[in-house]
Amino acid sequence: MQFNGYAAHGPQETLSTHEYDDTLDDNDVAVQITHCGICHSDLHLIDGEMPMGDFPFIPGHEIVGTITSTGSHVTALNEGDRVGVGWQCNSCKECEWCLDGEQHNCPEQQATCVGRNGGYADGIIVDKDFAIPVPENVSSESAAPMMCGGITVYTPLSKYAEPGDNVAIVGLGGLGHFGVLFSDNMGCNTTVISTSPGKEQQAKELGANTFIEATQEQLSETKNEFDVIINTAPANLDWDAYLGALRPKGSFVQVGASPGSIDFEPFGLFPADKKIVGSHIGSPSRIQEMLNFAATNQIEAATQQYNLENVNQALDDVRNGEARFRAVLTP
Repeated sequence: MQFNGYAAHGPQETLSTHEYDDTLDDNDVAVQITHCGICHSDLHLIDGEMPMGDFPFIPGHEIVGTITSTGSHVTALNEGDRVGVGWQCNSCKECEWCLDGEQHNCPEQQATCVGRNGGYADGIIVDKDFAIPVPENVSSESAAPMMCGGITVYTPLSKYAEPGDNVAIVGLGGLGHFGVLFSDNMGCNTTVISTSPGKEQQAKELGANTFIEATQEQLSETKNEFDVIINTAPANLDWDAYLGALRPKGSFVQVGASPGSIDFEPFGLFPADKKIVGSHIGSPSRIQEMLNFAATNQIEAATQQYNLENVNQALDDVRNGEARFRAVLTP
């Protein structure tokens, strides 16, 4: 099968048209792409900051489209089904993690646009287990960025937060806005912590109960306040202040690509059984759970659409923080 898209041909180069051939194996599905979100991970790959693959390659791993062909071993999916594909498109299916349904922790997992071509294109072939059915009442424009950005925050919220918990979302960008939407609809008391006071109205429109400007003075007033803190901000923080803001048995979850080191005072952990954890994407079953949750609660992402031929403008807008909150390409 032949596919056409926009590829990066070298670090920091402008994307240009690219075509390639791929083969449909027995366990694969071919997907005609209708929407593809732009994730900051795409920028890191395009700019050569994540040396995980070779050029040229077509970026994109927040994909929604329609199945056009299925391999001979595919029984649960059919031509015409609408599916989403995220960061991961295959796994070994034999290790302890795969057998436990945690394929996203498989040491041999295959990323959708690393070492292969991704979603800034008219189509893609992926393993059937990583093509997730999208519920009818979730729009494709909204589902696409959920396939990576959404699941990145949904997974830790579903693991560590309970209804009625005090949850803080640090940062109100693409990830942070999903954090607010999911936390609010899970019945949590949601606070946004941001360095941008001008985002308070946006935070509350998304469902936040409280907004805190991330100054030392404001943070000092949040001691022992939060059951869960999810850091989506790609920035260095006053780490000990955030640790102090956790309640006993609270969890600080790092999902943003913060520069440098995370530096906590160890004695801040001991007295109250606090946890510092990392989290990334989620298993296929967790992604399906998230999409069903979004359908049940009528959750829609805040997106800005671009035609695929305008991909370089879209990438520049994401780099410059001018796309609110998630940019989505439509071929």
